[in-house]
Amino acid sequence: MPNPTVSAELVATLAPTGVLRASINLGNPILAHTDDSGAAGGVSADLAGAFADRLGVPLELRVFKTAAASVDAVTNQQADIGFFAVDPVRGAGIGFTAPYVLIEGCYLVRDGSPLRANEEVDCAGTRVVVGGGSAYDLHLTRELKHATIVRAPSSQAVVDTFVAQGCDVAAGVKQQLEADANRFPGHRLLPGRFMVIQQAMGLPKGRGDAARAVLAAFVEEMKAQGFVAAALARHRVEGASVAPAA
Repeated sequence: MPNPTVSAELVATLAPTGVLRASINLGNPILAHTDDSGAAGGVSADLAGAFADRLGVPLELRVFKTAAASVDAVTNQQADIGFFAVDPVRGAGIGFTAPYVLIEGCYLVRDGSPLRANEEVDCAGTRVVVGGGSAYDLHLTRELKHATIVRAPSSQAVVDTFVAQGCDVAAGVKQQLEADANRFPGHRLLPGRFMVIQQAMGLPKGRGDAARAVLAAFVEEMKAQGFVAAALARHRVEGASVAPAA
């Protein structure tokens, strides 16, 4: 049901076409996926549906294969909301809420690799594969001072690129790397994590502070009421946790 505290003016700002256009990134398999019919689902889609209900408008899912394409859709106002890892580069065009989910970023190496700890990765001559434009790409571009970054076309293609090009390290969502390691035996994850992704909702920055405040309040309510936790459980998501209250 529409929330009476969201004015008609703000509904029009948040969904100017009369339909809430939600950008869904399939590059993050923890939060989004497609079923056998090709329809998008997952935690992101559940939250998008709940927000459309809050505004009292229909929902349109705009599905993208990469984080970069999903970011572009919202930045360029081809979508009204999206689901993103918080990053200052993206923040130039997107107004973020506080995070609703925290996700681990990990490294994958060959069984015979001399690398044993995350701190050992940043060495000259080490080639690290990331999904181009992903949160891992943005983070590691800032943090790695000596290793070389190799950008795969998408997060799903990271391990295939890592294997095909004989690189040293694959970086990405822990669950994606674990699934890919099953396809390519003879690999292992380095212990622990090299980053924690703060997964948030966002909207075009030009929509203004009042619109962002409505979205931010919605995210806090979904965390507090257990909606996010229930969605994670329903979709059998492991390796992600509900973010604390803002």
